[in-house]
Amino acid sequence: MAPQPLTREETEQALAGLPHWMTDGDSVSRTYSFEKHLPAAAMVVHISAIQEELNHHAELTLGYNTLAVSVNTHSVGGQVTELDIALARRIEAIAPGHGAS
Repeated sequence: MAPQPLTREETEQALAGLPHWMTDGDSVSRTYSFEKHLPAAAMVVHISAIQEELNHHAELTLGYNTLAVSVNTHSVGGQVTELDIALARRIEAIAPGHGAS
């Protein structure tokens, strides 16, 4: 079954359990901070493995001690679906292990 776009309200409800994640209506995003560069880079690798497992990929922007994550579902015209929320939950679950805040 193809993913269905979430309404803005459904997206905001889903993000209620994901601190610091936000939506602009077309994607969900969050920026993580780290003490140094290596933990941020390691989290990129970890997220990449999760994305391959889910066959769903986010835009990742790595800075010196930051990692910005933005995701939507291209197959439904770049809108937010449950796939995006599921990926956000998986990313949020691994973040503490990388020292992300």
